Amino acid sequence: MQRHSTVKLRRALYAEVAQIIAEEYDSELVLEDIARRVASSRRQLQRAFDEVGHTSFRTYLTNYRMDRAAELLAETEMPVRDVADSVGYRQPAQFAKAFRRRHGCSPSEFRALPRQVGGPSGPELAQVA
Repeated sequence: MQRHSTVKLRRALYAEVAQIIAEEYDSELVLEDIARRVASSRRQLQRAFDEVGHTSFRTYLTNYRMDRAAELLAETEMPVRDVADSVGYRQPAQFAKAFRRRHGCSPSEFRALPRQVGGPSGPELAQVA
């Protein structure tokens, strides 16, 4: 059983890093650098993501980026290469692989999916399809 202060600290770390990711997902984010920014250790952040988010830092970051990419693909006509760049991927092939892993289809296939007016779009649609 963990102490209340430990649980509270890990929740706060998780929330702070999640906010950094939300604001800076398009740039290079490295766990060690983030740990320094939030005055924590790499291991403490790993524990926070595991215990609070039930995921890893890397998986959380990738999923966040892929969900933003799905929104861009659904809502804009940006070329896939530009979408990849705008969510922090410099290599379109790596982006496409991560996108397929998250959404079950390539970015181009995702964009071609029919959209319901007022219905789900972006990540929600990919989970429905």
